[in-house]
Amino acid sequence: MSSSTPPVIHWFRRDLRILDNTGLLKASRERRPVIPAYIVSDWSGSHNWTGAKRQHFLCESLKSLNRNLETIDGRLIVRGGEAVDALLTLAEESGANAIFFNRDPDPFGKATEHRLQDACKERGIECRGFHDHTLHTAEEILTQSDQPYRVYTPYSKNWLGRDKPEPGGKPKALRTPASLDSDPLPSLDHWSIELPEDCSILPAGERAAHDRLKRLINERVESYADLRDVPSADGTSRLSQDLRFGLISIRTVYQKLDKARQSAAPSARESLQTYVKELAWREFYMAILHHYPHVLEQEFMADWRGLPWDEPGDDFEAWKRGETGFPIVDAGIRELLTTGFMHNRVRMIVAMFLTKDLHIDWRLGESFFMQHLVDGEIASNNGGWQWSAGTGADAAPYFRIQNPWSQSKRHDPDGKYIKRWIPELKDIPAKRLHSPPEGNEPLAKGYPLPCVDHSTERAETLTRFKRHRQQGDQ
Repeated sequence: MSSSTPPVIHWFRRDLRILDNTGLLKASRERRPVIPAYIVSDWSGSHNWTGAKRQHFLCESLKSLNRNLETIDGRLIVRGGEAVDALLTLAEESGANAIFFNRDPDPFGKATEHRLQDACKERGIECRGFHDHTLHTAEEILTQSDQPYRVYTPYSKNWLGRDKPEPGGKPKALRTPASLDSDPLPSLDHWSIELPEDCSILPAGERAAHDRLKRLINERVESYADLRDVPSADGTSRLSQDLRFGLISIRTVYQKLDKARQSAAPSARESLQTYVKELAWREFYMAILHHYPHVLEQEFMADWRGLPWDEPGDDFEAWKRGETGFPIVDAGIRELLTTGFMHNRVRMIVAMFLTKDLHIDWRLGESFFMQHLVDGEIASNNGGWQWSAGTGADAAPYFRIQNPWSQSKRHDPDGKYIKRWIPELKDIPAKRLHSPPEGNEPLAKGYPLPCVDHSTERAETLTRFKRHRQQGDQ
């Protein structure tokens, strides 16, 4: 390699694609060799914020990324350890004098970026971060007084009214130096974890993500508004893990949806708009996390900090296994344990049950979800849990407590979703799945009685919240 053409490193993180990748495109336009790099984390055994399902999806996505890079004269250079040290070592080995990356929306990633920028400045290495993960930055969508929004509806009106950025293209030849050593692509063995035998995870990689987007537009989006709350239907986008890992860009998703909307019938346009508003929710929660990072440790609403929560015990363990005796709750947990996914409507039901019926701290549920969700997005997961707990930004009021029995009757009236994930109940008439069993007899052999009485626990929740607010007013 000529000393006159030092390479530039592109640090892959949550952007595991070659199409419309802002940082990678910028690096490729530098007219010098590009080193695509991925730094594998070095934790082992267990982690509060991830687990085997998401790491499996990551590993498969990295395999796909490496194959795609080879089509543009590149290859993925894998290193392990602490990210800043690994990147600086790679720069020293290769003679690279620039490191490009797409900025992370989470506080943990931002902290690493700051350390990298400081270290690069000391060494005279150019370090550039780019906006890539959302359509608009958290600083773009502000109130007229330049303050962050705390409520979704005015945020979304501002967000929806903004022009959206267009997707970029695909880099040409990266010319990654052949002499650089790389660690093997990671497998679950690297973290000393393994998938349960009965797990079924969606296919990973950039092509799989684009295939899911095509199915959304061609088969699902016209009925999205009607079916998105029906857990037994194949009615949601299933793009959440792809956006989480950046297998497809948010700009591409929006552009394809907008194009479909222009040629769609009025009813279909309304359904498309419903999905676009869900993208706005995603960015609303990322903006909340950006402006109020304390939400990862504290309630967003100061009024509810210090709420009394019960110590997790047997009921919490039953909740984590999907054995509470509430069919819709247990079905959701079992779907999560098997697939790394839980239908969004069911996520709300399951989360509100933990916080309002079992009175267990939302932070424990938040961590459990992150350990099992393939699409585990810290901002959205935190926002959803605090919404259900009644403590978050634009959250459900504390007195709005979902009844899991009536929720299952409304959203799974025929019991198709419940019976799919709880085979013990496959022969039970649907009507019996939506109310407490009579006569203290379980719904079916091998299936537990409800662990609590919803009416009793609802009243207890109202008492706790009212008492806490009164104490705060004194």
